[in-house]
Amino acid sequence: MKTKTTYFCQSCGAQSPKWLGKCPSCGGWNTFVEEIVQKENKNQPHFKSTTTQLAAKPRHISEINYDELPRISTNDGELDRILGGGIVPGSLILLGGEPGIGKSTLMLQVAMKLKDKKVLYVSGEESQQQVKMRAERVGDIVSDCYILTETSTQNIFKQAEMLEPEVVIIDSIQTLYSAHIESAAGSISQVRECTAELIKYAKETGTPVFLIGHITKEGTIAGPKVLEHMVDVVLQFEGDRHLVYRILRSIKNRFHSTNELGIYEMLGSGLREVNNPSEVLLSQREEGLSGVAISAMLEGNRPFMIEIQSLVSVATYGTPQRTTTGFDGKRLNMLLAVLEKRGGFRLGTQDVFINIAGGIKVEDPGIDLAVCASIISSFEDIAISTHVCFAAEVGLGGEVRAVNRVEQRISEAQKLGFKEIYISKYNMKGLDTQNFSIKISAVGKLEELVEGLFG
Repeated sequence: MKTKTTYFCQSCGAQSPKWLGKCPSCGGWNTFVEEIVQKENKNQPHFKSTTTQLAAKPRHISEINYDELPRISTNDGELDRILGGGIVPGSLILLGGEPGIGKSTLMLQVAMKLKDKKVLYVSGEESQQQVKMRAERVGDIVSDCYILTETSTQNIFKQAEMLEPEVVIIDSIQTLYSAHIESAAGSISQVRECTAELIKYAKETGTPVFLIGHITKEGTIAGPKVLEHMVDVVLQFEGDRHLVYRILRSIKNRFHSTNELGIYEMLGSGLREVNNPSEVLLSQREEGLSGVAISAMLEGNRPFMIEIQSLVSVATYGTPQRTTTGFDGKRLNMLLAVLEKRGGFRLGTQDVFINIAGGIKVEDPGIDLAVCASIISSFEDIAISTHVCFAAEVGLGGEVRAVNRVEQRISEAQKLGFKEIYISKYNMKGLDTQNFSIKISAVGKLEELVEGLFG
């Protein structure tokens, strides 16, 4: 049996026959490590294919009917929506996140909520007693759930063949090892081989498999990009461990849009779904404060309101600071340039700080108008009414541009009790204002917004 040594980049998974100082793929320095790769031994037990002949036989595309396999509901509204209505049979789903963020808790809750489904929860990090303790803490056990503490893929497949589960959860992929590779568990080659074996198992048995993956200090899934290319769905679990709210974001999904977002609240009894995120992301303010504006944004198909906080103060240390939390810093610089050039606000000597309340990251350009309004409010030290919100993009010419699906944004604002919403006048075409009781103020330029808000 032949053995060979190969060098793998720990950042991107690139392979090289010799050591390189700089990775030609990702540009990282000193990232190549040596791993012993062993050729597969034909005598060793492997996952036995039950549908080899069926899989090898080509079928005409018109003969393939995907309605034969309906999606499996997780009984978790946030997760079902992100996955596109439930779990697709035979799919491989990767859940990544920082240590302590709640990945194992979320997967254990999913395992316990799957009614009338036989679930195999494989833990390579905790004992069966530890998993049971956590299961009792996070809720009632409804499903037919089995706990297996094992790290060898060969033993896992042997138990899965006997148990025939309908859903498999692996916690975590970095702890698994395959006897066909000599490298240590968690290495690039081991992660790749174990994932390939799980893909073969998932596709040939039609069993969906969840993988929990750790992330590196740079914020990418350890393994690394190799894993994301191989699986069907990549979910990222985000949030500050010191705050109670967690955000589940879809990065890749072969079966649905990647624009969805789910919000959970971490409690002592586990993760709770947040069905109305607008109430979470809006702080409770009794009196008006300058520098605060509310925007109606969209994340996928879901509209909700977010609070934008700005602080503008004189730069006392020379070069003005531009600091953002949850908002793109380059876009802030662009909006400040527009406000200075088109609006006449002298912000070149001011420190500007932007914060999106609730700890979420926003990429929707529809919050531009609210960001501009909050900056002007802080600069002039005039508070914006708590009953006013915004939904529009701002262009380089100072024009207020239209945003998509404005009806949903207006409906969300009306539902939460706002009295007035500022939108682009270009959104008014085809908009039936009779359907809304909220006052809709249409503006075409920043000057009109300033005049309407501050006189």
